[in-house]
Amino acid sequence: MKNGFGTLKLKEEYEKNCCSVHFIVCNNYAKKNRIFCRYSRIFLLFGVKGMYFGCLLCKNCSIDDGLSYRYINGMKKPTMLNRRFRETGYRRFAIKIIVFNILVFLVTNHLWPKGFYYLAMIPTFVRHGYFYQVFSYMFVHGSFNHLLFNMLSLLIFGTMVEKRIGSKEFLLFYLLTGLFSGIISFVSYYLGGMNVVLVGASGAIYGVLLLFAVFFPYSVIFVFGIIPVRAPILIIIYALIELYSQVFSRGGNVAHLTHLSGLVFAYLYCRIRMRINPLEVFRRTL
Repeated sequence: MKNGFGTLKLKEEYEKNCCSVHFIVCNNYAKKNRIFCRYSRIFLLFGVKGMYFGCLLCKNCSIDDGLSYRYINGMKKPTMLNRRFRETGYRRFAIKIIVFNILVFLVTNHLWPKGFYYLAMIPTFVRHGYFYQVFSYMFVHGSFNHLLFNMLSLLIFGTMVEKRIGSKEFLLFYLLTGLFSGIISFVSYYLGGMNVVLVGASGAIYGVLLLFAVFFPYSVIFVFGIIPVRAPILIIIYALIELYSQVFSRGGNVAHLTHLSGLVFAYLYCRIRMRINPLEVFRRTL
């Protein structure tokens, strides 16, 4: 028995093997093969690179068919908060952010050392009109190792997230996460009467890690190169460590509150803008 676009067997095989939201969120793969699917008697056309009767990446998808229908129905009348970008192509924004961070590091450490204090987030400076520091701090790093580990994380996890959700969406998410983390950190330091120097992209990086765990929940990360840990489990461990360190003031000069702020904002971003519940994803895939 056939429909207008192919056999029912093809449709059933597709629905069984592939997460349908993958086509909505990850349109950057839509380049070669053409696959047809139907929602509420409406046919939608998607081309997916490297696919045969389904998505080869479906083992890494986080959203099943039940959530797919809810997600698509919710996006029929998007609000200002969850209106998606029309263009979802891959423009290597994560790579460009890495290059920009390296340039800022070279300038603030060699060409213009005073620029470090103008770009870092210092509560007294912010109170005297340097409001941009709650945003600019995420592009400044205190040492080469600080820069190396943050940018390595952005290269590994950020590029995969960017390919999945689109470059514009990724850039919006990354910048808003860093801004939110900077504002929360400033408020905390201001209320606590502390005058510290906050630098680094760690807040935004932690947000990227959470998003990676949401979209790639079956991925395995080798901690120290030898210990295999599933991405959601690793994020939960990180969150508990940061929470413990913040509450009991452990960790020296590490900005644990900034890391926690990045995780919290990423969670809210998933719930409000993407309409995905990370906790539900973790519960279902673990």
